Amino acid sequence: MTVESTAARTSRRSAGTKAGTTGTKRTTSTTKKATGAKRATGAGKSAEPDLVQLLTPEGKRVKNAEFDGYVDGITADDLRGLYRDMVLTRRFDAEATALQRQGELGLWASLLGQEAAQIGSGRALRDDDYVFPTYREHGVAWCRGVDPTNLLGMFRGVNNGGWDPNGNNFHLYTIVIGSQALHATGYAMGVTKDGADSAVIAYFGDGASSQGDVAEAFTFSAVYNAPVVFFCQNNQWAISEPTEKQSRVPLYQRAQGFGFPGVRVDGNDVLANLAVTKWALERARAGEGPTLVEAFTYRMGAHTTSDDPTRYRGDEERLAWEAKDPILRLRRYLEASNHADEGFFAELETESEALGKRVREAVRAMPDPDHFAIFENVYADGHALVDEERAQFAAYQASFADADGGK
Repeated sequence: MTVESTAARTSRRSAGTKAGTTGTKRTTSTTKKATGAKRATGAGKSAEPDLVQLLTPEGKRVKNAEFDGYVDGITADDLRGLYRDMVLTRRFDAEATALQRQGELGLWASLLGQEAAQIGSGRALRDDDYVFPTYREHGVAWCRGVDPTNLLGMFRGVNNGGWDPNGNNFHLYTIVIGSQALHATGYAMGVTKDGADSAVIAYFGDGASSQGDVAEAFTFSAVYNAPVVFFCQNNQWAISEPTEKQSRVPLYQRAQGFGFPGVRVDGNDVLANLAVTKWALERARAGEGPTLVEAFTYRMGAHTTSDDPTRYRGDEERLAWEAKDPILRLRRYLEASNHADEGFFAELETESEALGKRVREAVRAMPDPDHFAIFENVYADGHALVDEERAQFAAYQASFADADGGK
């Protein structure tokens, strides 16, 4: 499927005007903000740098002079909306895991524990921004308006994605580790050439940060000043490999070597993720180039449903992170601030169960794919080799009918 340029579907800004205004910003604002990000994360102060945090695990709001301004206008309705997003995303994720265990899906990659990183960053985006996900960004998909049931077709094996990426500016899931960082960078370079006032965000994990594709994306984005945010969800484990065996420095500090700022945020704090991502997106739109955001979070479940995390990590670690649960954290804040009552939580529970039921029914009702559809979108005008392969496959399919007495 062709990914259209954002500028082709949104209002354009004159490339000449942009070139004349952002060049100055880049020489002043970038330096200031890069310094601010470094100060906020405590770079160089200790082996374990401080996180950008606005909401503690106990649900208490803490001040942060660098990033408070990005959430100062948030209302009680907004906070309840963020909570609803996380609860419904977790409910959908749990249902998908159960469906895989029941044999309805071939595989599933759970986001359990990473809801705040995804919902916070996802709600920071504008409609005309473009998202390049991995295969675990179910919360970001929710924020972009992708129907949750459309995420399941690929994992059931009935389609190659299930949604039009141009309809929501949300690209199809990427299974190849790290390659979407290059796709995002190339798209962002195109956004600049089109003169569009939009940004691009690429999601990947701590394991993908060790991939060559990600390093190449960092190089290209820095050199061409691409309006892209690299959002790394450091969930501590690249399948069975811990982060400390992948990098000798905190992951966000890798950006320094490529010449752009990096910041580490508490990945279980939805407000902090919202604020930091807004800041990074604004930098991109202002012509100040790329940013690396490291959301320091934890994968509470397995890497995928084919994984057994008990073989490589202990219960103590999981329990320590459970105490930092992103949903419980925001609930405590809502209750302490009198922004939500029991009626709200009860109503949300009902909505959550209805979502689970809808997902179950939708998956079991998915039709089997046309066996020959795989040959239809290889070449725009057809190809002799594809025609030959289609004929061979047709003969193979017919052989089953012959062996079964023509039935």
